[in-house]
Amino acid sequence: MLNYEYRGIRGYQPYKNRVLVRKGIKMDSISSRIKAVRKALNISQKVFCKGIYLSQSFYAKIETGARKSNDRVNELISNKYNVNKDWLVTGKGDMFSASPPDAELEQLVDIIKELDPLFKKYIIRQIKLFAELHKKSKEEGKKSAQPT
Repeated sequence: MLNYEYRGIRGYQPYKNRVLVRKGIKMDSISSRIKAVRKALNISQKVFCKGIYLSQSFYAKIETGARKSNDRVNELISNKYNVNKDWLVTGKGDMFSASPPDAELEQLVDIIKELDPLFKKYIIRQIKLFAELHKKSKEEGKKSAQPT
């Protein structure tokens, strides 16, 4: 899980005006929290905004704070990337409602969806064969590691 800590804005008031900080990024605005979600998922702006049906230029303005995020965008981010909506809006709670989605797996699924049916069947068959070989390899590794 990501490490967060609270830091006071003014040194003489450590418990007032606190903001959530992650690796030097202030988490006191929706735009900074949206950027933190994207960074936590380790995906580019292009991939992130494609997943929530926004243009990259519009999304970049939200991330930099030039435009405000609206309820629709917050809802899309929350649903697509399993982000806790309360955290996104207020900063309270955990970042993710559940474990974050596997971005690479989602990219693979998107690629397979775009293929012709014949190629889809071929790819699925190859993945199944690879999975069987991998399983056998793991079982053989366990057998050879067992004392005789």
